[in-house]
Amino acid sequence: MVMIRLARFGAKKKPFYRVVAIEKERARNGRSLEVLGHYNPRVHPAVVVLNRDRLDYWTRNGAQMSDTVKRLVENQPAPAQPVA
Repeated sequence: MVMIRLARFGAKKKPFYRVVAIEKERARNGRSLEVLGHYNPRVHPAVVVLNRDRLDYWTRNGAQMSDTVKRLVENQPAPAQPVA
């Protein structure tokens, strides 16, 4: 099963996270299938950058989001819809 979850990067006491699609059994920072964005909680306000197209692709194909990623996605404003 594929999970969409956070992988921790950055120095000690200075976390920086990547939002990744990864096999559930792999280690937290193991080899991921794809990087879908990043999350920086150290700045105010926290920065969340997501590739929504790829996130939707993975969820349509059965990937499950972790609780934290789900919360980040829900709190991020939806992308603007193009006007026809």
